[in-house]
Amino acid sequence: MSRQWPAGNLPSEPTSLVGRRAELDEVRQACGRSRLVTLTGVGGVGKSRLALRAAADLRPSFDGGAWLVELAPLDDGALLPHRIAEALGLSDQTTRPMTQVLADHLHDRDVLLVLDTCEHLARACSRTVTALLDAVPGLRVLATSRRPLEAPGEVVQAIEPLPVPPEGATALDGDAVRLLAERAADTVPGFEPADDREAVVRLCRRLEGIPLAIELAAARLRELPVRHLVDRLDDRFAALGDDPDAPHAAEPPWHRALRTTVGWSHELCEPAERLLWARLSVFSGDFDVEAVRAVCADERLPEAGVGLLLDTLAEESILMWLPTGGSERYRMLDTLREYGAGRLRDLGEEELARRRHRDHYLALARRGADGWLGPDQSAWYDRMIGEHDNLRAALENALAAKDPVPALELAGTLAFFWYGCGYVKEGRHYLGQALSLDATPGPALVQALWADGLLAATQGDADSAETRAAQCEAAADGGDAYARTCVTALRALAGAIRGDLTQVMAASEAAYQARRDGGLTGDLTGDLTGGLTNDLTIAELVTLLCRAHALTVGGRVGEAIAVLEDLRVLCDARGEQSMRSHGDLMRGQAELCSGRPDAATAHGQAALRTKWRLHDSFGICLAVDLLALAAGAAGQALRVARLLGLAQRLWSTHGQAQAGVPAWVAARRACERQARDALGDDAYRVAYRTGFDGDIDAGIAYALQPEGGPVV
Repeated sequence: MSRQWPAGNLPSEPTSLVGRRAELDEVRQACGRSRLVTLTGVGGVGKSRLALRAAADLRPSFDGGAWLVELAPLDDGALLPHRIAEALGLSDQTTRPMTQVLADHLHDRDVLLVLDTCEHLARACSRTVTALLDAVPGLRVLATSRRPLEAPGEVVQAIEPLPVPPEGATALDGDAVRLLAERAADTVPGFEPADDREAVVRLCRRLEGIPLAIELAAARLRELPVRHLVDRLDDRFAALGDDPDAPHAAEPPWHRALRTTVGWSHELCEPAERLLWARLSVFSGDFDVEAVRAVCADERLPEAGVGLLLDTLAEESILMWLPTGGSERYRMLDTLREYGAGRLRDLGEEELARRRHRDHYLALARRGADGWLGPDQSAWYDRMIGEHDNLRAALENALAAKDPVPALELAGTLAFFWYGCGYVKEGRHYLGQALSLDATPGPALVQALWADGLLAATQGDADSAETRAAQCEAAADGGDAYARTCVTALRALAGAIRGDLTQVMAASEAAYQARRDGGLTGDLTGDLTGGLTNDLTIAELVTLLCRAHALTVGGRVGEAIAVLEDLRVLCDARGEQSMRSHGDLMRGQAELCSGRPDAATAHGQAALRTKWRLHDSFGICLAVDLLALAAGAAGQALRVARLLGLAQRLWSTHGQAQAGVPAWVAARRACERQARDALGDDAYRVAYRTGFDGDIDAGIAYALQPEGGPVV
């Protein structure tokens, strides 16, 4: 049985691709000859559309799928491997370099990666692509960039504008004319290019066949007849575009045509539209109306009018409207965003706009931290995943300002995001940079140290967790109850990772008794959140989980169950799901130690349902491990083998199996030996490969069924 991978993540095409048949053939042939093909050309010439269509055509040839990696929102080249892993659905939480993780993940597959918009990360792309191509024989890379990556073996294919009719022609021939006709018909129902042939041909020639320029012009046909539009565009070219002594005059004509067309489209906007266009350039990726109001609105752009302005810019093709299940979201093409950023600098507003952007996403992070341990956890997961690009941009702005407090606040307050949404390595990347700034002791430093220690423990790095505990203690005021809770949790985690049950029990004793006595206070992020009333913390729940683990491993199962019952009550009172499901995992382990495999299965399946819903890869791996152990205790050897195969497949995309916790590793090995002895090597191997090689969704459905249920 061959291992089943998804076909990839290529998006559906929002509009038709006009022309490009010869270029498509050339791209497909180039990908057959070379493992790295880069499409180059001016912004707006259609590199991305061509690459996506070529990738869709080539996808059947790649058993590992074709995967789009959008790089326009990414500014930090060090995160390029993380961005690729994110696109692949790979959530590795070990301390291994992410490039190595990618190579191990892809090594036995034929995979096509489409790296879109590489020019601002060309050096990082060259390094990463070279390393991956060297390590993964079946990998092919199709990149788009305004300049070559200059990587070994790269084949560069220059993409030129669409053909336009020759000088003096009036026939409606050529792909540029076809594109204008199609896009104009979308804007002006009943548009017929034959009604004014000469103006249509002249417009396409003036725009040099650049698809983005044509689409911007087509959007304006709603308000201007084609002849008036081309006359006004001619006037602008005469003023700005045809001066041989002007800046950029030595560029190819289509470079000047695009710059002139974007500037002309900007001039046609109303003053408020132009101002919003400039301010929107601080966003990365897509954004919602709430964020735009918070970052862009002021006395010159009143909040009440922002929604209408966004709709107008979308109608004019300055923005793309993105339908979602929640709030309306928008996105700006990179070429237009760059123009807006230039206008923002000219207005002298860049620093202010970036600061407002940072402050908005810090406020969002605070609200998310407050809401995470509550009934809206799933909604906050979706919300923060959707804002990932802008969270990165806000962090980059905070770090670039060299002001440690905002950087520490944002990176540390996002602890719930890094930990709960599977971005452990990225979180440590940003926390490391923030902690390298010259920060004074205080709540922001405490929170960042706690966050980094928590993520280190998730990676199985006990030494770093212990170090952060000591630094957290030193950075805190002696009376800071929240800091004491963080220190306790980190030391308990370090003990659990090392298998030092004495350390876990010693670290957790005071915190447990304080909770039992009702005396522990403190909010999720201390003073950073402005006095929240939620007195339950991630740190406290982690401490309870570590204590339950130590009690279970030490044979004190009844006491472990009592601790887990306390944790369940705390979580249920707030509607919290993630840590509650961790408690279900621990409870399942305790039930196994008590000889109750049916109860262990029930708790394991309850945990798996929640972990799957929250996309918690670490928790999913632990839950499937637990269900395999429970099946082993019930004598269901065939089910054990299949579940162990599934678990190993899941761990291979996450990181270190069983997080390196000695008790968990030993339990899995014992379970495997028992099943192998019961089935024999051949039967065990077949069942194991069924779990490992099969579709993951089907495997999870199987894990959630009782033994004897229908085969999935």
